[in-house]
Amino acid sequence: MNTISSIPRFAEASGVATPETLALSTLLGRYTNTTALKEGVVGSDWLTLNFDPEVKPAHAFKRVVRDMEFDVAELSIVTYLIAKSMGRPLALLPAVMFSRMQHPYLVYDSERGLMRPQDLAGKRIGVAYYTTATSTWLREILATDYGVDIGQISWLAQEDPHVAGFMDPPNVRRIPQNSDLMAMLFAGELDALIMTPVPEHPRLRPVIHEPGSAAADWYSRHGHLQLNHMIVVKSHLADERPDAVKELWRMLVEAKQVGFDKLSSGEQTDSVPYGLQAVEPHLEVAIDCIHRQGLIPRRFAVHELFSDLTAGLSVA
Repeated sequence: MNTISSIPRFAEASGVATPETLALSTLLGRYTNTTALKEGVVGSDWLTLNFDPEVKPAHAFKRVVRDMEFDVAELSIVTYLIAKSMGRPLALLPAVMFSRMQHPYLVYDSERGLMRPQDLAGKRIGVAYYTTATSTWLREILATDYGVDIGQISWLAQEDPHVAGFMDPPNVRRIPQNSDLMAMLFAGELDALIMTPVPEHPRLRPVIHEPGSAAADWYSRHGHLQLNHMIVVKSHLADERPDAVKELWRMLVEAKQVGFDKLSSGEQTDSVPYGLQAVEPHLEVAIDCIHRQGLIPRRFAVHELFSDLTAGLSVA
């Protein structure tokens, strides 16, 4: 267990103040913007990130917000906002780990006839968690773009919410964790299913027709990303070791630069913006979406999510 508060901020070496070495327990996925960090291409002389072996960070989100197991963690923006509303001591950094358009991830069984978004009222949709970013964005898309009353849908969730004490809405029903959602879909026990990734199967079709075109249209109208995960640190780390948070930030920024320098696609949109100015407009849309669905009791202002330290982290 880390004892951050007991570690001196600086050590004297040959009369020169240098940062004391520090190791932080870290949950982080492998993406273009993080690979250099996870592979040790980008590092620090004094700050070590001890990466948890979990390949899919989402599988460990309960450990982040319930057990406070990690000093540094990738976390769903939905889970973070719920955790903040319930007083969990986590500080947000203005760094998006990944985002994506969610349109392809709502599927149905084509052998049971055509399913369109407008057909979903009164239907049953299977999900792993009701409050994942993907599920939350898909509900937003259904409600705002297709006029679906998401309160009239029965959501069958395998897992209880990440944040202890949070209650899913009354139209969410818990099913056994070991339920085979795709088998339930093919058996007619579900009418649609949210799954990532969607496996290749001849019976699976996206509920949102031509999801790529629909996603491009959504972005052209809104001009904002659908955020999935960002970075958080324990609040007392930010309070007691601002030098460590600044060094972590340097490493994150450098790892992203290394990763994207290797790309030759010439992508025009930065899908993982860093820095408050770059992140703020996307966060505004996410907060609206999450609040509109009643997942947080009030609409947070963006500045409330950051301390003076983390708000000041920028990309040179």
